[in-house]
Amino acid sequence: MLYYLPFGKTKVSIDIPSKYNVKLIKPGNSESARDETKEIKRALKTPIHSRRLVEIAREGRKAVIIVSDTTRPTPTRKLLPPLISELKAGGIEDVTIVFGLGIHRKQTEDEKKAILGELYGKVNAIEHNVNDCVNLGTTKRGTPVEIFKHVADADIVICTGAIEFHYYAGYSGGAKSILPAVSSKRSIDANHALMLDLNSSAGRLDSPVRDDLEEAARMLGIDFILNVVLNDRKEIIFAVAGDYIEAHRKGVAFLDKLSRIEVEPSDIAIVSPGGWPKDIDIFQSHKALPHVKNAVKDGGSIILVAECREGYGNKVFEEWLEYDRNEVIERFKSGFVMGGHKAALIAALSKRIDLYLVSSLPDEMVRRAYFIPATLKGALEAVLAKHGEKAKIIVMPYGGSTLAFQDVEIE
Repeated sequence: MLYYLPFGKTKVSIDIPSKYNVKLIKPGNSESARDETKEIKRALKTPIHSRRLVEIAREGRKAVIIVSDTTRPTPTRKLLPPLISELKAGGIEDVTIVFGLGIHRKQTEDEKKAILGELYGKVNAIEHNVNDCVNLGTTKRGTPVEIFKHVADADIVICTGAIEFHYYAGYSGGAKSILPAVSSKRSIDANHALMLDLNSSAGRLDSPVRDDLEEAARMLGIDFILNVVLNDRKEIIFAVAGDYIEAHRKGVAFLDKLSRIEVEPSDIAIVSPGGWPKDIDIFQSHKALPHVKNAVKDGGSIILVAECREGYGNKVFEEWLEYDRNEVIERFKSGFVMGGHKAALIAALSKRIDLYLVSSLPDEMVRRAYFIPATLKGALEAVLAKHGEKAKIIVMPYGGSTLAFQDVEIE
């Protein structure tokens, strides 16, 4: 059988002999998109636990719309026109688009243009600056709530994004557009340190990380959200709007029905994050691993198929890769460091499961990140030789948006 996996902006294929027990796991969101504009407008006209945005707009003079950066698949260029139309209908002309970078790198003008589409150059658009934040207090877990000044000063705050599984916040979307997207590094580090809690994992709404970031959002005040669920072609198949908790939860419920899939434990998993931009670098591509790791037996093998055209993707992550697996794990246990956390997570997983990486990177770079470098064919031959003809195999072409789980998960 021939299986195709996204790789950057293309696809690669692998032929697995039919004698093997193979389960193809794809999100149930492969259905064709609805009329995307109509779906967005439907959500805006029927907001959840909220007034319509046009009504909210009448109470303000200045609005900000927080949008995802280039590392996220959110179709921002489709979301902005109807949002801005509602704001203008409510009397607001002063609208600023804020790219929610968190601690990600600055974007190129071409990347901004791709995100904004026809609105590029026609709307005021700025990037988040972690060094220009105001303090709004502290959460009950001790996270300082320091928010980008342009967002904190706005009369109306609107958050946009795509709802997907997230390896420590449970799900993306909702208040995540505030923390980490437009927060200080101090705030981000404190919130992300909560990923050490065992309940901070993919598919959990009770994640301490999410609870904390939603408390931070309450302190700021989010007036409205527009979130979408995408199919495997990154098209909108469902939209939710309104209250940042209630609307988000409805989107989560929709995603769970489609893409939360129970499986039997496997010997081998072949997974792609889902192509560009989810496999832009190792730092982002790693997010597919927590979505499949609990479906793989101890001593099993994972083949991660990710282009990683931008290398490691995070300076601190790269610095931590100077240490061997055991040392990096011990460093992580002694204190949370954003960026270093991912080096420790990969190192720890590589001690339980053989991790192969099929990428565009030099072998030396791959080995340094605790992966085994290989071609897709070479990796498959190696894992089949290890696990034998009775091996159970999972193929996940869209690991960034699919969650494989068992009733009893492996710790």
